[in-house]
Amino acid sequence: MKVSFQIGKIMGIPIKLHITFLLILPVFALIFASNPAPYGFSNVSEVSTRYILAFATTILLFSSILLHEIGHSYFAKKYGVKIDSITLLLFGGVASMEEIPRNPAQEAKMAIAGPMVSFTIGTMCLLFNGVISGLQPSFSDGNIFHVIWLLGYINLIVGVFNLLPAFPMDGGRILRAWFATSMSYVKATQKAAYIGKMFAFMMGIFGIVGVPGLIYPNPWFILIAFFIYIGASEEARTTTVSVILEKVPVQKVMSSDIVSVQPSMTIDELSKLMFEKKHMGYPVIEGNNLKGIVTFTDMHTIPQQERANVLVSDVMTRDVATIPIDADASEALKLISTRNIGRVLVTDNNSIAGILSRTDLVRALQLLSE
Repeated sequence: MKVSFQIGKIMGIPIKLHITFLLILPVFALIFASNPAPYGFSNVSEVSTRYILAFATTILLFSSILLHEIGHSYFAKKYGVKIDSITLLLFGGVASMEEIPRNPAQEAKMAIAGPMVSFTIGTMCLLFNGVISGLQPSFSDGNIFHVIWLLGYINLIVGVFNLLPAFPMDGGRILRAWFATSMSYVKATQKAAYIGKMFAFMMGIFGIVGVPGLIYPNPWFILIAFFIYIGASEEARTTTVSVILEKVPVQKVMSSDIVSVQPSMTIDELSKLMFEKKHMGYPVIEGNNLKGIVTFTDMHTIPQQERANVLVSDVMTRDVATIPIDADASEALKLISTRNIGRVLVTDNNSIAGILSRTDLVRALQLLSE
């Protein structure tokens, strides 16, 4: 099932809408339409106008979140980082980057850029309203100016929230960059992730019991705390794994015992071969030419009764992911993760030297961790 849809490009970066964004959009609009001023429009007598204003505010809010992510992406591209896409989803936006720079100064600049965009938008909106109020007070009471005020107020909140010292917020990355000036990148990540988890734990407590006189119990705090905890844990795990595999040559962990299949082989024959050889993926070679790769997942899409009449060439993947033999294992992990595949072919001077799967990488990690 397709979970995100591209709506355009900015600076050559694909902009996508996640299905969760499409679900949360009417919820945000309903919240704005139901709340009284200054945080909503329920005081607007005309119902159609109220909901138009609510939807307009929601669209503008997520547009400013998109600009927030473009701020990150601008500096990332400046430092040579490839941006695969920017996706708007349930909790805001995320820029999918090929790799975060290990240089603390570069990471800090990338991280701070997003909140600075939010602060700039928020300040400009509030200043605009302030100037209009001073010049013509009656104008500032209009609905349009209320939308601008609300947009400015929320952008300031977004900027402050993103500076919280917890992954996956920008503040967590700034904190890691600061730690990395005096310790290894892995230790800096683990320390910043630990602080993020503690922050999430406290936020979860606030969500359950609140703070007398200050914060009421709120399920949103619990949801955000869960999001922060998972983000911090994942950041610590992926960074540690990446660093461990960085100096491990692909050649050391790949499987050099390659079993290839012909494109004319039937799926029934492939099934028997998989049972015999115990591999889950095979390069498809005709003569000396690589035609594709076929996996257990490809075979599984064909019903049992039809496998005798369907060929490997009918189900194989033609766009084969390859990696040179002199690459390190962390590059293979990055390729497997970004393309969401189970294995890559290892090449040496345009010939296949081996195959590297997720299982091979997991096994290598287990041994290296010991």
